[in-house]
Amino acid sequence: MSTEAWFDDPLVRPYAVTGGRTRSSTLGLDLITLVVAMRTPAEVDLQPEYAKTLQVCQHPISVVEVAALVNLPLQVVKVVLSDLITQGLVIFRSAPPSDDAPSQHLLQAVLDGIRRL
Repeated sequence: MSTEAWFDDPLVRPYAVTGGRTRSSTLGLDLITLVVAMRTPAEVDLQPEYAKTLQVCQHPISVVEVAALVNLPLQVVKVVLSDLITQGLVIFRSAPPSDDAPSQHLLQAVLDGIRRL
C-alpha cells in the first residue's frame, strides 16, 4: 500500500485532516448549534476541508447541515468548526438549554389567547 493510498481512503482522510482528533474542544457544539462565517475562504489560507466548511457557513447554518454539505463525518466537522471558531473565522450560537423553555402556565395562556381570537 503506497503512502498516497491510505490518505485517500474515505475513512482515514477526515481524521488525518483533524490531526487524529475525534473530539472538538469544550465549545459544546451539538447538532442544532448554528454557525456562521466571519470571513470568506478567499481571505484566508486554509486546508481544502476547512475552506469548504468555511464556504458552507457563509449564512447561518446548523452543524448537522454543515456535515451533510461538506460530506464529512459529524465528529470531524465538529473538530473543524471548533478550529475555525478558535481562529475567529466562525462564530456560533447554541440552542437555549431545555430548562429555559416556557412554563406550562405560559403556554396555556398563549393557547387560550389564540383560541379567543
